[in-house]
Amino acid sequence: MAVTLGRSPSFQTFMNPVIPGDHPDCTLTRVGKDFYTTGSSFNVTPVIFHSTDLVHWEAIAQPVSAAWSGYGDEPGGGCWGGHMVFYNGNYWHFFSRANVMYYVKAPNPKGPWGTPVKINVPTTLPYSLGYDNSVFIDDDNKWYLVVKNGKPNNGIVELDSNGQPTGVVYDLKWLNPDPIYPYSWAEGPVMWKYAGFYYYSFARDLGGGQKVMRSRILTAEQTAWEMLGDFFGPSGTSRFTTPNHISPVVLLDDSTSWVLHPLYAQGEWKGQGRQGLLNQVHYDANGKPVADYPNNESFLAPNLPSSGIPWMVPKSDFFDSPNLHPEWSFLGYTATSTWSLTERPGWLRLSPKNRAKANTILKNDGEHNYTLITRLIFEPQSPNDEAGLWIIRGDEQMAVKLVSSHTGSNQIIAFSFDTARVEVVHGLGDTLWLKLVRINHKISAYYSAKGQVWTQIATVFDISVIDAYADFSTFTGTRQGLYVRGSSDAWFDLYIYRDAYTPILAECPANQFGTSQSRRIDGICALDNIHPNDWALYAGVEFGGNDYRKTADSVQFVASCASLGGIIEVWLDSLDTGTKIAESPIGNTGSWSTYNTFTTALIAPTSGNHDVYLKFIGNGTSKLFMLKWFNFTSRPASNNGSTKLNQGELPLQFELAPICPNPFNPTTKISYQLPTTSQVSLQITDVCGRTVATILNELQPAGSYNLAFNACELASGIYFCVLKTTEAMRIRKMLLLK
Repeated sequence: MAVTLGRSPSFQTFMNPVIPGDHPDCTLTRVGKDFYTTGSSFNVTPVIFHSTDLVHWEAIAQPVSAAWSGYGDEPGGGCWGGHMVFYNGNYWHFFSRANVMYYVKAPNPKGPWGTPVKINVPTTLPYSLGYDNSVFIDDDNKWYLVVKNGKPNNGIVELDSNGQPTGVVYDLKWLNPDPIYPYSWAEGPVMWKYAGFYYYSFARDLGGGQKVMRSRILTAEQTAWEMLGDFFGPSGTSRFTTPNHISPVVLLDDSTSWVLHPLYAQGEWKGQGRQGLLNQVHYDANGKPVADYPNNESFLAPNLPSSGIPWMVPKSDFFDSPNLHPEWSFLGYTATSTWSLTERPGWLRLSPKNRAKANTILKNDGEHNYTLITRLIFEPQSPNDEAGLWIIRGDEQMAVKLVSSHTGSNQIIAFSFDTARVEVVHGLGDTLWLKLVRINHKISAYYSAKGQVWTQIATVFDISVIDAYADFSTFTGTRQGLYVRGSSDAWFDLYIYRDAYTPILAECPANQFGTSQSRRIDGICALDNIHPNDWALYAGVEFGGNDYRKTADSVQFVASCASLGGIIEVWLDSLDTGTKIAESPIGNTGSWSTYNTFTTALIAPTSGNHDVYLKFIGNGTSKLFMLKWFNFTSRPASNNGSTKLNQGELPLQFELAPICPNPFNPTTKISYQLPTTSQVSLQITDVCGRTVATILNELQPAGSYNLAFNACELASGIYFCVLKTTEAMRIRKMLLLK
């Protein structure tokens, strides 16, 4: 991606979260012009993130190896806390494992990181070093571990040049005394210095609340510390509630101060874990720090230059490096022998840990709409052998999975959630493409032989129970990724996140300015209140390249308009300083509830992975249009009059193929073609016109589709397959003989 150093309009404001997905107990360190954050990871291996502007973040390192013998492998285990600092020429990462403090060191924040070193408990401290700790470096270059252990124990422990306690401790046992506990757990303590004061801030508990106190001197004497009260300002309308567990506050050269903090979303999306939010801190006339509450609004970004880092969402991976990208985490202890990127260049091998335990690589699952695609080679031998895609709840007790497996004498595709499972015998061999599509809480599944023509499994799972799960025991949010279980190795060729050619739900921008959501109908909203010069960002869109052989040449928008309309400019990577690839006029559709598809050719063919910005252009101050979906298409120049499509081509007409086999008992295949993105309804009716089965009702991109239909619950007789879009309908007769 081209490096963008300017202050594009897209870098001047932001909406939270800036690090979507699970980012608990996050810390923040400034080293010159660079910023770093990490935090608790629990059973997944920890990640260090880097930024130059505090808004755009990239994963750069895994400081603790999953192959460390002390890591463990249980939900809620792994690494608690995590703070990386630069001290005396080295980078240090401090963390707790099983209530024991460790550090690792590296000459560079990207590593290589050393083996964990246990930190000794000083005899002058009446309790162990605990967990959720942070590091404070004073102006005189003395440094300290800010300690938390259980409800009543808070303290400050001086460290020597080797990262071990000197014996000097400041025991703050008066802060949260037993058995009153006025501040609940008084957890996650952090310190910083401002205007000659030491500031000490702590969270109450997972229910929220952040307090702050200060002192002129570093001391354990209670009388020297002034309790200032709540750290966050008053709330307004927010997707998040009761913020706490902040990082240390960092001061910029322009005298503004900033803080990162993790926070659960309210209600139905709490299961994604504590996401990484950025807010400005203001000191009042008395020196009390007050942080902006993370309301639903565009905040002014720090006045820092962008270095071209894209928005932090999961990125596609083609496994073309000898090292696993640090955005991936392993789940629990994972021996180095159970995976490889070098045995077959361009492929990731995952080997089962044992017959019961999955070997998995995972990324944060922080967005509400995306597409996951993988290509794998797998030779399952039994029903216990599985390899493919999954979205797993933080406590590891529930997941939605799309896998290659085996049953009886057949290779199958299995799509499952909790105790529900659908199996399809495919006959495509050991090499398969798998695709999961998330539209808010609904998950659809597809498979393919070559990644061009997809067969949908005629089941859609609602995983609200995962998305809303309040995990206050293992503290881990939802993750997505690849896994293998059983006795056979699996080889993965790629991992696509947010496929450009699958409809992207417009209600789900990663960042935006001026727009809002319409009221929800059938589980989705439209992007609403679109006015001139508003914009929306959709991050990490994969257009394809050498390994995913697609190139976009047009864009489609599903929009409604009851005004004069306007234009959607499509930009890659930033507004104005990026690359404009399309200008799509959106005209009047007759009403705000009538949606049409608008198609525009791109200025130039587009490939690679990009952040996609939509900038809305029009006259006056009235609402321009409402936007529900958009996607990109790749079309052939000509099909030479042939109705058979070559690889990569898209159909030129709407068609429902003859049912085959027909007659059938009890399964058959339904095949159809869509020339444009369409709202598709596929139903089976009896001879009286009554609907006996609804196979699907959803928006689908242009392409060719195959669906397996099982009529085991229907009686023998004549039926009709009815395929509808908003523009056309096709019907095929079917004969079921049992």
